[in-house]
Amino acid sequence: MTQYTFKPKDFKVFTVDGLDARMEALNNHVRPQLHALGDYFSQYLETATGEVFYPHVAKHARRSVNPPKDTWVAFATNKRGYKMQPHFQIGLFENQLFIMYGVMHEAKDKAQQVKVFENQFETLKNLPNDFSISLDHMSQAKTYIQEMTDEDIHEAFKRVKEVKKGEFFVARTLAPGSEILKNDKSFLKFLEDTFEHLLKFYK
Repeated sequence: MTQYTFKPKDFKVFTVDGLDARMEALNNHVRPQLHALGDYFSQYLETATGEVFYPHVAKHARRSVNPPKDTWVAFATNKRGYKMQPHFQIGLFENQLFIMYGVMHEAKDKAQQVKVFENQFETLKNLPNDFSISLDHMSQAKTYIQEMTDEDIHEAFKRVKEVKKGEFFVARTLAPGSEILKNDKSFLKFLEDTFEHLLKFYK
């Protein structure tokens, strides 16, 4: 039995019609792994940084009509919430598993917070080829860093500072059928490698 990884059928929960039915599918097929990953990586991040991290598994509690199109566990040093500070996420859309670190539009003083990426611009540019940038955590759309010009990236920084909805996340993704998701060992190894890179931007 696997505890942490996701099978192709788990991604299919996002095709279930109706809020209640989809939430039931999420609770049965996805949230157990998110809670397990939350426990595992809150400890991992504490060991790596010396700070206490709290896992926040998405509850989708505010929804009354539209079923969620993604779900996640977020990691932050604030026990009460994560949106106001830079944070890590592991989550799923129907066609994508993602791991991210960055600044959400709800973050406090996000113009200041995005500077950690600006100050480590060369580190950002030199990440492995499968790392990407997300400018909207609610969208699957991400652009590989190697496909962006320096100007593109600086424009993304500028957008965070000047646009209320502006966000910036460094991300890595897997397709539902990826070999890496075949077992817990390969999945956790991939996640730990990803976090190791993302931690370069954590201050």
